[in-house]
Parts: sequence; C-alpha cells; structure tokens
Amino acid sequence: MALSDIEIAQQAKMQRVSKIAEKLGIPDEHLVPYGHYKAKISLEYVDSLKDRKEGKLVLVTAISPTPAGEGKTTTTVGLGDALNKIGKKAVICLREPSLGPVFGVKGGAAGGGYAQVVPMEDINLHFTGDFGAIGLANNLLSAMIDNHISHGNELGIDARRITWKRVMDMNDRALRDIVVSLGGTANGYPREDGFDIVVASEVMAIFCLATSLKDLKQRLGNIVFGYTREGKALRARDLKAHGAMTVLLKDQLAPNLVQTLENNPAFIHGGPFANIAHGCNTVIATRTALKLADYVVTEAGFGADLGAEKFLDIKCRKSGLRPSAAVIVATVRALKHHGGVGKEALNQENLPALEKGLANLERHVNNVKNVYGIPCVVSVNRFTADTQAEMDLLTKHVAKLGVKVVVATHWADGGAGAAEVARIVVDLCNEKSSPTFVYEDSDPLWEKMKKIATRVYGAADISADSKVRNRIKELQEGGYGHYPVCVAKTQSSFSTDPNLRGAPSGHMVNVREVRLAAGAEFVVMVCGDIMTMPGLPKVPSAEKIDLTDDGKVVGLF
Repeated sequence: MALSDIEIAQQAKMQRVSKIAEKLGIPDEHLVPYGHYKAKISLEYVDSLKDRKEGKLVLVTAISPTPAGEGKTTTTVGLGDALNKIGKKAVICLREPSLGPVFGVKGGAAGGGYAQVVPMEDINLHFTGDFGAIGLANNLLSAMIDNHISHGNELGIDARRITWKRVMDMNDRALRDIVVSLGGTANGYPREDGFDIVVASEVMAIFCLATSLKDLKQRLGNIVFGYTREGKALRARDLKAHGAMTVLLKDQLAPNLVQTLENNPAFIHGGPFANIAHGCNTVIATRTALKLADYVVTEAGFGADLGAEKFLDIKCRKSGLRPSAAVIVATVRALKHHGGVGKEALNQENLPALEKGLANLERHVNNVKNVYGIPCVVSVNRFTADTQAEMDLLTKHVAKLGVKVVVATHWADGGAGAAEVARIVVDLCNEKSSPTFVYEDSDPLWEKMKKIATRVYGAADISADSKVRNRIKELQEGGYGHYPVCVAKTQSSFSTDPNLRGAPSGHMVNVREVRLAAGAEFVVMVCGDIMTMPGLPKVPSAEKIDLTDDGKVVGLF
C-alpha cells in the first residue's frame, strides 16, 4: 500500500536547519531558529547581500486547475531537487499555506509524494507565525478605526464609506457580511462590516511586496481605509496606526528557511492567493534566494492566466525581478477534464476529450511564450492510468507549439524524476529572455483590465455597471491610474464562469467591484462571483485531520 504524503514526510530524515543554512553560506549567528528544522534569516544578513550578483529565476506555472490535480508545488520542489542533483546550486521559493484551504477543500500544500518540503506539519499549520501577525496587524487597524469613531471621530470618518475589513485565516462564510458595535453606546456606533481571509488582506500583499522594514512601514501608512463625507481619502497614517502595525510584523518580514525531503534549501514566506490576490511569495525571500544560489525556482498561484500574469505585472514590475525561464505543469487527467470528462471517468482512456482539452494548455503556452515573452517547457506529471496513446497525443500536440515537453516522475522518484526538466531549464536560462508586461504603466485602469481580459483570457471585452465605472474613473482621476491591476476571479476558467472549461473565447468579463490597495500599490478588480472570504465545503478536510493517542498528526494530506 502506497504511503500518503504525510506518512512520507513523517519518515523524512531531516537535517538541522543550521546544516541547511551552511549549504548556502549563511552564518549561524544570522539564523533565528524556530525549533531544530526551521528558522528565519535575519534582515541584517539579508541586507548584507545587496551587492551580490543574482542567479537565474525560474517560474513554475500551470494550466487552469481542476479537481483532477496538476501538481505545481510538487513540480517546484522536484525541479529544485533535480537542479541540485545535476550539480547546480538551487533554492526553491514557495508561498506559505493558508489554514483556510488546509481545513477546507485542498488539504496541505507542501508538495506531494517524494517532492515535498518539510517539516510538512509545521509548514501547513502555524509555521513561524507569519499569518497570525499579518492578521493581527490588519485587525489592529480595524480596531483603531472603530475606536476613533467612538471617541469623537476627529478625522470625520464616514462610517458608510469604510472600506477596510477584518480578517481571519479560516474559511467562514458566516463572516462575509456582519454588523459590528452592537450592544449600546459603550461599544461604539453600529455599522456594516465583514471579514476577508488573511491571504486576501492588503497587509498580506504589502508584506509580500515590501523590500525592507522602512518600505513596509511606508506602505502600511499609505493604506486607504475609508473616506470622509466630503470624499477625502483617509490613510492608516492619519490614525497613527502604521507604526504599531510595523512592530507586529518586524520579526515576520525575515524569510523562513526549511528544506526539501532531499535536504535542499527552501524559502517559504508569505502567501497571497492568486484568485483573489497577487499569488506570489515575498520579494524579500525571492531576492535573498537569488543572491545565494545560481538558480531559484518559484511558483505563482494557479494557472498562467492568474498567478503568472500577476507575478509579472505586479511582483516583477514593482521589484525589478525578471524570470529567465518558465515551466508549465499539466496532467493528462486535468486536460481530459478540460475536454469535458467528469472526475469519475478520468482514469479511462479518452483521446477525443484529451484533444479537446489541449486547447487549455495551448493558450497557457501562448500566454507564457508570446504574451509574457518567457522561454518555457511543459512538464507533465504522469499518473499510472495515463495510456501511451494519450501521452503520444499530448507530446505531438505540444511539439507543434514550438516548446519541449517532458514527462516527469518526481512525485514517485524525487529529484531524479525531474532531471530532464532541470537540464532543459538550464538550457532555457542560457537563451536570451526579454519578459514583457501585458500592459504599460501609462495605460488607464480600464484599458489595463481590458488588455488582461482580451490578451490573456481570450475575452471579447470587459463590462461594468455605472457604479463600478464611476469608481474606476474616480481612482484614475485621483492619481492611482499608474497602478497595476490585480484581478480577483475564478481560477477554474479563463472566463468568470468556473464551469466553462477548456479555452473559451469571445466571452465578456464583468467587473462587479473595484478595491483600492494604496499600500500594496495596485487596484483590485473583482470579477464574477469570486469571494474574498471562501466557505467550507459540505465535507471539509478538517473532518479527516486528527491527532492519534501517541501524538501523531493524521489526515493532513
């Protein structure tokens, strides 16, 4: 009987984190240990690396996700191990898992099989406390807003125009829309409010884009939390909240160091979702890794239409980072799902469905190669039920797109199973790469959204009601027009309909809400029915997670 992911992780022979740091040349005095197997790297040491030459950055992305699974994080880990196995000095950079999906639908998010990061249980649960601190910083601002109103409201905050929400790191649909300050005058003035999940908080986005404590504090101070009755924007610095918020985050901004099952270094830091936020790990962790290794493998959330687009148009645009190569992850099962096959029939050979579903992969390849301008390879995670005829069809089709395709077995074989992908990635990194953005800084906000929809999603146009159009116009005229756009939409389709599989074209993308993230320096366009506070499914993963009498965690993944 095959071992589960958590059973494999629990049998891992981990090295002490000081040994992992030693491989990167990090002095022991610059480690802040959280037990024996995880540590933060001091910001003092991070700052000392600023004049070092940077290695090559490799982006791992994927086709549109399906219930069949694709294995993007598994590929990121496997590729990092493979690069080290073929003699390259490589580090991986991942996002931290959110407890919402861990206890909801997805389960753990530390890779899978023999391509995992460890200690897996710690990483999937409280880890080093980063998400807790981000939630506290967010909710400190919320508390100070209502406290200011209760004590006379000197700033003239219009309680009807407060845009700042509270957050928690759990899926809880009951908290999407609430009323606060009930119970009488001692509790303040009642008003409508709501919760987002921590990974959707602007504080999370700021945390992941900040380049230093000074930059973090400045960005936190720039947060627009609401408006006066006259329409004047009010910022966190107006409440003198940003200093205390920075204090809550000062230790958490240091990158987290852990290891893979093969004892190779891994940075796991920050964790915005890609369907409701910008979907990338911290700039600080990525940049630190690039100073310490010849190759850095990082992932962007969900498909190349969401995570990869935001990785470039937000993270790379703001930080100056540029990927040298990309890996697009796919599976035959997922492609058959995009071809119309239900989950229960994915193990049956179905060449017509596979051929139909290949349109999804084709568009992602086109986006990465031609829209973003990044050399790429397709990495296929093979399942035992995949037939040779299906693999031949997939390989032949991808070859027509002018990119290489490799069948990888890192899930079962660790780094050795992704060695061929690693060799191709090294070759791609030696090619000339000129990554491009989907839109220009100077494009108006409406035009930026339209270019994303038409160039990346294959849409005919975008739409919005008059209220949303007026809000976009206000932001444009208010001096925010140069900001990037962060689209919040379903990850399951190029459209805003999660049930529209494959590669739909000519559809309309409706923008139903616009949010300003002045500290993160982007404008969020909420499309379709996407929620920034998800709900738990009918049977949440939490029902299977347990602790045995001898203290062993089971059911995590």
